[in-house]
Amino acid sequence: MPLPLDETGSVVGPPPVENPVWNGWDVLLIAGLTLLTLFIVEFATVIGARLLFFPRTSMADLAQRPVLALIGEFLSYIAVALYMIMLVEGKYHTSFWTAISWNWRSRRTLALLGLGVLTVSLDLLSRFLPMPKSTPFDQFFAHPTDAYLMAIFAVTFGPWMEELFFRGFLYPVLARRMGVFAAVLLTALPFGLIHYLQYKSWAAVLVITLVGVVLTVVRAVTKSVAASYLVHVGYNGTLMLLAAAATDGFRHMEKAALL
Repeated sequence: MPLPLDETGSVVGPPPVENPVWNGWDVLLIAGLTLLTLFIVEFATVIGARLLFFPRTSMADLAQRPVLALIGEFLSYIAVALYMIMLVEGKYHTSFWTAISWNWRSRRTLALLGLGVLTVSLDLLSRFLPMPKSTPFDQFFAHPTDAYLMAIFAVTFGPWMEELFFRGFLYPVLARRMGVFAAVLLTALPFGLIHYLQYKSWAAVLVITLVGVVLTVVRAVTKSVAASYLVHVGYNGTLMLLAAAATDGFRHMEKAALL
């Protein structure tokens, strides 16, 4: 069987598994912009809170308040999301949702959420790993109000932004250059690493990296960022529900160790 040739007579290879309109430099720019925006907006949020509401509270104490951290993160993510949209639609003149392969399929919603619930089984590995007894992330659950705000963020905007960046922007660039297998691993690894500061535990990073593998495989198989988002929501939501149930609605966090 003769090989297909292009108009110049060169052999035409198979099309890439992914072919996003953006490139790796765009992805690096988004990553850098995210870090810079988080720093600036978090700092501005603390300053604004001190000037308007807590003039007698030190900046250091305000910086430790979970609600201000969540507000700063939320505002930062909005700014980054707007930049993502402007990049795709302004620079490359392509529909944003089509370009990132959102591809929402409502008939799969329950199945994908269920897969997210099953993915929680990966957390059983923590029983055999040197997990810390307390982590910086615990401060978000010190009070019921903070815990509920964190739970809402963890099943809505948080996973949405993570999926847009890791499975929407990063994965297709890596898959085009290195193939699916390497792209899955190289997308899951930084996804796990960014959670290190929350837990200060390499064991926790390992577990989250494995979750990232599941999420990226879902994205690769379904060619849908919406699919990996639903699995992510199912995973986070299950953890939040288990924590709420084990602690009487986040009122007795000392019981979380039983979970």
